[in-house]
Amino acid sequence: MNTDDSDDSSSGSLTTAEVETLARAAHEGQTDKAGRPYAEHLQAVAEGVRARGGDAEQIAAAWLHDSVEDDALTERRLREAPLSRRTKDIVLALTKRAGEPPEAYAGRILATPGALLVKEADLAHNADPARLAVLDEPTRTRLTEKYARMRALLGLGVPD
Repeated sequence: MNTDDSDDSSSGSLTTAEVETLARAAHEGQTDKAGRPYAEHLQAVAEGVRARGGDAEQIAAAWLHDSVEDDALTERRLREAPLSRRTKDIVLALTKRAGEPPEAYAGRILATPGALLVKEADLAHNADPARLAVLDEPTRTRLTEKYARMRALLGLGVPD
């Protein structure tokens, strides 16, 4: 059994490095609100999950957490990918649905084992003051309020 960096103990599952490569390719050419390559955000979330004690399945989900929502991967491609069921479930839990109330989104995250840690790392990077500082004031204010509300809905305290 290969125990280096695989997402689970089943053979044929992508390694974390392979998931990173897939995520970087899927988001190629995409940028965040500050105009930075989107892969920088994915890497920061994956590192945040690792720093919070997340396992390989959660780290894989961190790399892919916005892939379906941002149309970088189709839901079908995600479902067919050689990933653990848990990794796929986390990614789908973190995929916002059109018109979905924040309460429903938070409820799905809380109901999916492993998803809260990934979302916590995502929110931490999204709300990073250095990252927000480059945005215009109305956008910075709107996003700061949005992230604080989601943290409250998820039962997360004030960020570190």
